[in-house]
Amino acid sequence: MRYWCRIAPLLLLLFSVSPFAQTDAPELPDTASTDLAPPAPVSMLRAHDTDDDHGHSITLEWELSPDDGAGQNSVVTYEVFRWVPSVMDILDTLRSRLSIVNSEIREADGVTSEMKERRVSLQTRLKELLGQLPEIHEQYPNDGEWHQVGNVGSRNTRYVNSGSKDTESSGFIPDFTGFYYRVDAVTVDSSIRAVSKIVGPVQSYGQWFNTGRYPVLFAVLIFGFLTLGFVIKAKKGAKLYVRPLTGIEEVNDAIGRATEMGKPILYVLGLGTADMIATIASFTILGRVAKRVAEHRTRLIVPTYDPIVMSVAQEVVKSSYLDAGQADAYDDDIVFFVTQAQFAYVAAVNGIMLRELPATNVYMGKFYAESLILAETGALAGSIQIAGTDEIAQIPFFIVACDYTLIGEELYAASAYLGREPILLGSLKAQDYAKAAVITLALAGLVAANFGWTTFTDLFIVAN
Repeated sequence: MRYWCRIAPLLLLLFSVSPFAQTDAPELPDTASTDLAPPAPVSMLRAHDTDDDHGHSITLEWELSPDDGAGQNSVVTYEVFRWVPSVMDILDTLRSRLSIVNSEIREADGVTSEMKERRVSLQTRLKELLGQLPEIHEQYPNDGEWHQVGNVGSRNTRYVNSGSKDTESSGFIPDFTGFYYRVDAVTVDSSIRAVSKIVGPVQSYGQWFNTGRYPVLFAVLIFGFLTLGFVIKAKKGAKLYVRPLTGIEEVNDAIGRATEMGKPILYVLGLGTADMIATIASFTILGRVAKRVAEHRTRLIVPTYDPIVMSVAQEVVKSSYLDAGQADAYDDDIVFFVTQAQFAYVAAVNGIMLRELPATNVYMGKFYAESLILAETGALAGSIQIAGTDEIAQIPFFIVACDYTLIGEELYAASAYLGREPILLGSLKAQDYAKAAVITLALAGLVAANFGWTTFTDLFIVAN
């Protein structure tokens, strides 16, 4: 009985509030059923080739719809459409097939003649159709349809329809082809829109020069005249001062030490190929070292990583021996090929160091993870070591393990310093003056920016 006395009030309260809980919620206004009038279309639609580019791009500009930010205020976006002929579907199919063939060729162990024929056939057909696009677009509005190419939000009055230069890309836009565009003002309900007048035909084409890059043009012209002037000056016999490089100055002493000790000199060109700037600079230094070695009748060892580098190095050393008047002392075995496996090459060079115990090791060129292994082994062999590379990540290892190190661009300066070629010296001096000018202008720009002198800083604004 006591239990029912406690539960009865709770049941009474529940039954008393249940009718209110079961009443229907108030109905919300049906916004979907509200009639929305179409907005006014955009006006003054214009289309032209995009300025200062490589072509393959059309810029559209227009005046806002009266219902964008005013009037009904119903415009939320502008959709841009371009008329596309039906043949574009065939082009997309050809591109898709060509992409599949290219993937098969990349993944295949060997390229068969059938694969090559398929690729050539597809490329030929694609090229033929692309060549017909200007004539096909002249058939507007027949045999084609409107495709949306982009959209921008409200309050925007400009859109750039930029395409790819790659003919095999689906986004390719051909130059010198008449295109037709329209811009739709769209409301929240995308089915309610206003279509603009059609503009066209408009063609895209590339410009010779980007007018937003005049500062770059002036800098190139000034640097070119500086280089030309110093080259002419060097050819006339003027002595152009080049800051002495300690590492290069010590080469002669290192060669003399090797001659006195009766030990060879080991020259390592690095792991670069013959087309790398660091390797090309190293060839010049090798020529100077080889000439001095030939004059002192010292033994030279040049193990190479790349067969092409080996061939070039052989000619450089042979020419240096000839210039030194020691053509008979030249031996083809001075320069030899080891292997193109990185650490196998390093192991072979380390073996040469420990067996031959060279008096001097010279590392000039492109080096990677093997730099510290080479330098540490050379230090263990008791050799004087001179290194130079443009690989920033490897310079610290050479600095701590070698006696002398050419840092970064000093490797390039060394080739001019040793070779004394007018072209190399002229370009080197021009670079020095250009660096001084850049530093001076940077400091002047810093001062101008802090004092708000925008007239000066605006002179150096470069467009993309």
